[in-house]
Amino acid sequence: MAANFWTSSHHKQLLDQEEVDVVHPLDKEKGITLEDFKLIKMHMANYIGRLGQNVKVRQRVVATAITYMRRVYTRKAMTEYDPRLVAPTSLYLAAKAEESTVQARLLVFYIRKLYSDEKYRYEIKDILEMEMKILEALNYYLVVFHPYRALSQLLQDANLNDLTQLSWGIVNDTYKMDLILIYPPHLIALACIYIASVHKDKETTAWFEELRVDMNVVKNISMEILDFYDGHRTITEDRITTTFNKLALRS
Repeated sequence: MAANFWTSSHHKQLLDQEEVDVVHPLDKEKGITLEDFKLIKMHMANYIGRLGQNVKVRQRVVATAITYMRRVYTRKAMTEYDPRLVAPTSLYLAAKAEESTVQARLLVFYIRKLYSDEKYRYEIKDILEMEMKILEALNYYLVVFHPYRALSQLLQDANLNDLTQLSWGIVNDTYKMDLILIYPPHLIALACIYIASVHKDKETTAWFEELRVDMNVVKNISMEILDFYDGHRTITEDRITTTFNKLALRS
């Protein structure tokens, strides 16, 4: 897996935190702050997750869709690419890329079922048009490597299979952040194992030392995840609505 990742388009497209944390000038004009930017992406990641559950795709498809959505906003403005359309379209495209095709009409059906707000309601033709725009924004690079495979292999190697459920859940939560755009997936997996092992009082120091990875990076990723857990508890629906109102994309 690692060899494939290091030669992949995913590896070539990894960014620094400073490159990811850039609000597009068109969004800045609308008063969107960096905090708003992160909040909208987190909300859209949750939206993709809910849609994915309803159309019954694998977690990997959801993770790929969220990665596409996050990649798009390193290049395009939310004022031009409405997140409420980019999110379901990213899922539509990811399902194709992961060979779990979902029909656009099924997405439209569940969007209507999940959201009474007209601002979320798009038609099949809107999804098909946005699909082409997303493909162009991604430069047609659709390969995404996720931490899940590395996580399973590492847990087995460490004889920590009893941490599978907890660490898997933490990996899922990392998609509410931009980590997949910044770090190699095996380091994200290791950070999730590190958090789970500390939480469950497992002694893993010797195992981590044997791996010869940069523990500073693993601990930094772990701190980002824990900071996210602390911060996102205070986010309310009103805060999300207020942020979207700044974009004022649809009346």
